[in-house]
Amino acid sequence: MVKFAVICASNMNRSMEAHFQLQARGYNIQSFGTGSAVRLPGPTPTQPNIYSFGTPYNQIYTELTSQDVNLYTRNGLIAMLERNRKVKTAPQRFHDESAFFDVIFTCEERVFDAVCEELLNRAGVNSRPVHVINIDIEDNHKDAAVGAKTIIELARQIVASKDLESDMDRVIEDVQNKMPHPLLYTVGFY
Repeated sequence: MVKFAVICASNMNRSMEAHFQLQARGYNIQSFGTGSAVRLPGPTPTQPNIYSFGTPYNQIYTELTSQDVNLYTRNGLIAMLERNRKVKTAPQRFHDESAFFDVIFTCEERVFDAVCEELLNRAGVNSRPVHVINIDIEDNHKDAAVGAKTIIELARQIVASKDLESDMDRVIEDVQNKMPHPLLYTVGFY
């Protein structure tokens, strides 16, 4: 079974929407963030809510509902956290993960760059390839749902492949032609 990871900056919106949808379809999926902390909108643009990776979604949910349930319901954070806590316990940071994946999906170019840099820092000592595919997804709830559809189509074609090494360029080209998101692709090594 192909082992997938999906990664955004905070492991809150884009990666968790894709994680939720892929998991519901039976894929072997984990999700992560690459930021230094989990950042969520706050009462003003200059007052974000900042959490450490590993802070349980339940705790974040409780804190935000006690701060201003109306604000965080209106901006979609409450619904997002309700979804997230059904999927896993807490946001996780990719840099702290030691598991190997066959395919890593990233949700924006700076996350793609951070993942590729982390793989280079690990020095490929296991000589184990990993396909890294970036799907450029705006960080809002609507685009996260649309982006998850692109990731699902990629996963579907990857799992259907008899020879992923030979088929990956075709898969990328086919999905790029069908779906609205620009894609970047590289092979890294663990």
